Amino acid sequence: MNRRHFLRAAALSSVAMGGTLRSGGGVLAQGALSHAGRIDVHHHCRLPFLPAPRQPWTPEISIETMDRQNVATAILSETRAAEQLNDRTGQARTLAREANESIAAMVQAHPGRFGFFAMLPLADTDGSLREIEYAFDTLDADGVLMNSSAGNMWPGDPSQRPVFEELNRRRTTVFLHPNSANLFCCTNPPGVPNSVAEFDNDVNRAVLSLLWNGVLTDYPDINFIVSHTGGTVPILAGRIQDRVPQDRSDLYPHGALDKLRRLYLEIGHGGFPWVVKAALEFSGPSRLLFGTDYPVETYESTTRHLPGLGLHPDVLYALDRGNAERLFPKFVA
Repeated sequence: MNRRHFLRAAALSSVAMGGTLRSGGGVLAQGALSHAGRIDVHHHCRLPFLPAPRQPWTPEISIETMDRQNVATAILSETRAAEQLNDRTGQARTLAREANESIAAMVQAHPGRFGFFAMLPLADTDGSLREIEYAFDTLDADGVLMNSSAGNMWPGDPSQRPVFEELNRRRTTVFLHPNSANLFCCTNPPGVPNSVAEFDNDVNRAVLSLLWNGVLTDYPDINFIVSHTGGTVPILAGRIQDRVPQDRSDLYPHGALDKLRRLYLEIGHGGFPWVVKAALEFSGPSRLLFGTDYPVETYESTTRHLPGLGLHPDVLYALDRGNAERLFPKFVA
């Protein structure tokens, strides 16, 4: 990390602890003005060999939209195969490999415009470990995708410990995304799509599985990104803090809040003023990331709220790209 980014990160940490950012003039303000374009960490690609998408998509369509929205780089993820990836078959391994190679080819064809989160057959531990090695060492992945639930389990399941050990060793990033299928748990009332609320509830259950099973404690070098400004996590964090087992000082020496506040929260379709203010109050400005859920959501569903947030220029810079640069240093401007 160079001196400019170190100073910005230190200042943002001060804000998160109740301090204030200086206004105007200094190194931080200059950094906020030299904006190289946003980094979108929640941006979906659409692979042609998966079920037909609702939206037409090509890398060129994404880039054209990104240019209109001042987005320099998008980290691609393909989320439509959660159950196929977790059916414990050889086909799941094949699907993960073909998907990751296809997305990596898009990244290589458009240098600097895309990164990607690798897909893993998580229910198959050996297959996941092999795919992690290939995705990072051969395809240069920027992190991995985990669905909030799939294959009749949540990601904190004890069977996943070897996977988290390897991800922690690599000090990598995990993008935690809702599973739109959600076949084995819960659903909204009849007539209410799961996308209204249940997706974000399932994200919270996924975080609880990571917390209760010790993943957030035992693997501190993994950076977890939680979609949609953390789902319901920031709102329920106080209740979670009061309910963690009091006799597990090995897992919760300071309760749950210090673990939950380490999560990164991306604002895709969650940039509403009251939501962002709650996230800033909970996690501080150094944990907020720009995301859009494009093309499932339009860019405008997120960006139209940003001008009215009244954020300090340095906080806005951190949201737009500064925090993402720490997670993905290859994209440092």
